[in-house]
Amino acid sequence: MTAVADRAVVLDGATVPSREVVGNKGRSIAWMLSLGLPVPPALCLPIEECRRFHAGGGELDDEVWSSVLAGVAGLEQKLDREFGGGERPLLVSVRSGAAVSMPGMMDTVLNLGITDTVEAALARLSGDADFARQTHCRFVHQFGATVLGADLDEPAADATPAAVREAVRRDSGEEVPTDPQEQLRAVIKTVFGSWSSRRAKAYRRHWGIPEDGGTAVIIQAMVFGNLGRDSGTGVLFSRNPLSGEPEPYGEWLPGGQGEDVVSGTHDPLPLAALEASLPAAHERLIAAATLLEREHGDVQDVEFTVEHGQLYLLQTRAAKRSPLAAVRAAVDLAAEGAIDRAEALDRVTPEQLASVLAPRLEAEVAAAAEVLARGTAACPGVASGVAVGDSEAACEAGGDVVLARPTTSPEDVSGMIAARAVVTERGGSTSHAAVVTRALGRPSVVGVGEGESAALLGQELTVDGSEGVVYRGALPTAAVDPASVPGLSRLLEWARELSPVEVAAATSPVDLLRLAQGKSIPQGSEQEEEIS
Repeated sequence: MTAVADRAVVLDGATVPSREVVGNKGRSIAWMLSLGLPVPPALCLPIEECRRFHAGGGELDDEVWSSVLAGVAGLEQKLDREFGGGERPLLVSVRSGAAVSMPGMMDTVLNLGITDTVEAALARLSGDADFARQTHCRFVHQFGATVLGADLDEPAADATPAAVREAVRRDSGEEVPTDPQEQLRAVIKTVFGSWSSRRAKAYRRHWGIPEDGGTAVIIQAMVFGNLGRDSGTGVLFSRNPLSGEPEPYGEWLPGGQGEDVVSGTHDPLPLAALEASLPAAHERLIAAATLLEREHGDVQDVEFTVEHGQLYLLQTRAAKRSPLAAVRAAVDLAAEGAIDRAEALDRVTPEQLASVLAPRLEAEVAAAAEVLARGTAACPGVASGVAVGDSEAACEAGGDVVLARPTTSPEDVSGMIAARAVVTERGGSTSHAAVVTRALGRPSVVGVGEGESAALLGQELTVDGSEGVVYRGALPTAAVDPASVPGLSRLLEWARELSPVEVAAATSPVDLLRLAQGKSIPQGSEQEEEIS
């Protein structure tokens, strides 16, 4: 870790700074570089700068801005590229990174630094004028939406930067800057400001995350997944985040950029498609994920890009997993010696265990029910409710509702918290909807098809997030046998052994876990199942 003019930090892997200083994302970049993994170079404005930004009325002072420019100059020198021009232009991504994982809750802008001149240079350098034009369009659209608040559809494949720029101006009343330094300054301010956004506050309230934290800002050299047939982007989990099975799991989007997969606006392919088309990149990716899990002692969620066949890792973090996967992964990691039994117990919350033991559909009931939609199983579990189409309606309903939308964005988090289940038309099992519902323990089905969510509105539904099916009506459910849940019997054995008190035979699994974690049993516990 090298300081740049005292206010910015170069993430070079020489040291691995704490997440309390540079956030999870900044720490993960430095950590991966320290392991010799392929990561685009980056610098970081630490979390303390976010607190200073808000205390100072939402402005960047001259000293911190000088540190940013010095850091960008370091990226130029390292890569032999020029920010904002030259024959070999440098574009950057600007992303948030809090100390506590808040996936998708704060802002990101990609392809920053592009201008008409840079577009022409990119076209010459890549030999692909369409790539350069589309990259320019993507930046203008994302800047307009993220910084200026423009509400626009995604640019068409044949859109021009000038047309997108004009659409942003008409919708927002403001111009997208053409000066790269002006672009950068505005986006940094927006990312710092997104710590206080409504969606971020709702997420922190739900998870009990303190409000006085803040986010780092990561400025990282761009690599391009939209540069030809041998390029793309994806997300890899070192273990299945739905079931916990100890096999790599992920999605791959040829010709895409990072936000395309996690936003849920595109339907990606299974990871096997990467293995079939670019086997060398796939092999390097699996090896990196295996190393990261071993070093971290936890399931990893790795975002990656492939540019002309070359693999780059953008970030890694402890994976958000379904309650079912939380149990299985904790037990397997302990059995493998990666963590001890006490840590395995701490990896599963009482709420996750209660969700695992929540009633499920019996096969006979499912076979006789009317199927309204099928998609990708994104978070296991079963829940029923009336379908509503927006987060405001879900929050106002105050009862059993299913949030059914074309896709979800961070703005929908409050509605996802209020809903019993979530259904989306687009996106895969690593999309925003999938990741957030797994963190919340909400059954979800994604990718049910264009137009399907509108057809569900107002109907009473049952969502089976284990099978990826949406049924008509509120279907009856049956109790779950704890012995049928992979890993649960062993976890409960460890809980009994490590509990500091004598445990009665009739103590429920959830209360047994609480006791083993040193927590008290709440009055009126709803868990009545006996340990088998």
